[in-house]
Amino acid sequence: METRGVWSNVAIAAVNKREKPVKPEKPEKLSPAFNKLWSASLMSNLADGLLRSAAPLLATRLTQDPLLISGLGALVMLPWLLFAIPVGGLVDRVDRRLALAFANAARFLITGTVALTISLGTLNIWGLYLAAFCLGICEVIYDTTGQSMIPQVLGPKQLERGNARLQISEVVVGEFTGAPIGGLLYAVAIVLPFLFNSLGFLVAMVLVLLVPKSFAQTLKKPMDKVSGLSTETGELVEVERTGFWQDIRFGLNYLWQDKILMRLVVTTAAIGACFALATSTMVLFLLNELQVPSAFFGFVMLTMAIGSILGGIYAPKASTRFGRGTVMAVAIVGMCAFNLSAGFAPNVFVLMAFFFFSGMLNSSWNLLLMSCYHSLIPNHLFGRIHGARRTLVWGMMPIGSVIGGAIAGFGLRLPFFIGGAISTVIALTAFGFVRRLGNEVASAVDNPAG
Repeated sequence: METRGVWSNVAIAAVNKREKPVKPEKPEKLSPAFNKLWSASLMSNLADGLLRSAAPLLATRLTQDPLLISGLGALVMLPWLLFAIPVGGLVDRVDRRLALAFANAARFLITGTVALTISLGTLNIWGLYLAAFCLGICEVIYDTTGQSMIPQVLGPKQLERGNARLQISEVVVGEFTGAPIGGLLYAVAIVLPFLFNSLGFLVAMVLVLLVPKSFAQTLKKPMDKVSGLSTETGELVEVERTGFWQDIRFGLNYLWQDKILMRLVVTTAAIGACFALATSTMVLFLLNELQVPSAFFGFVMLTMAIGSILGGIYAPKASTRFGRGTVMAVAIVGMCAFNLSAGFAPNVFVLMAFFFFSGMLNSSWNLLLMSCYHSLIPNHLFGRIHGARRTLVWGMMPIGSVIGGAIAGFGLRLPFFIGGAISTVIALTAFGFVRRLGNEVASAVDNPAG
């Protein structure tokens, strides 16, 4: 009897254990500081979205030359080649909140001037070129500063969720909302999207200033000591504070010595240049080759935005299930293949399907890639190293855009064929490297003691 009673108790305990499964841990809430930064970015992204569809449409009104059209995109990206490194050095030294506010204030003035010259009928393609270049400089400041602040307000295990929220909101308010509205406003009156764009940046500037001052200054170090790279061991050690240009050289040297990080940057830069080549004259391809009305230009781009949203939602979940590196490797190959396929699209509906899948994979890649960078790069060095890598990655895009514009003179489908084919080959070559690196970084975050 006693033995039977003991085993009965064991059986009951086992049943109770099965009936009460262990609940998975709830993810930590994102910090209030991050939420304030996120809310400040919403209006800036909405203003960007209005410009994203209105600017290329305005360019086609000023010129039909494919090379000049591609030059507009090149000038927006050129500041990454010229200024990303010094801006990165400044971001590591200044109040990052004020840097964000300055960038939005400058964009407010630039786009306001464009709206004024449109109203007066004095704008030409060269004036639009100048505005694009100046907006590109502001984008360098804004993006470098914003990305440098993310690890300050998020823990290592929150990076994927935080980056997903930022990316989804950027797509929703920028491409899903701003871009189609920009196209409709342009159809009503050319000046309207630029006017509302300017006001959007003004509101964004005010919202940035509401972020607590302490939030942007949490990384300040004693004036006499900073982290530096040992010439003997290659490890970070405390060294005497150096000047601005010494800091810049250190950032470049750090990136150069980290062979894994450097390979990732070079791979991304090559694919980015191919994407710029492929899409440099996309507005002409849509308007002239596929006969899309200008008012619906933004709506065509919505398919890519919808894909981007889904990619942002499911990328962290897929990363957890299949491994970050596996998802990254599949995404980079897939988005390159769909970029190549766009050149074969017989009509706008097929192209929209390609845009949908390309947007979903591109969003997944960018989200997980940035989470890797946030884990790999020490945050108090992030501005300099982020600037150095963006010089290579986004600095190559103007070159790709100009080449794409020249190729488009022989056919508006050719840029997709050439850029898509080259990028697909590069992505396939890097598949194993990306898969291993992404999985190793995610494993290190989940098991910091290991």
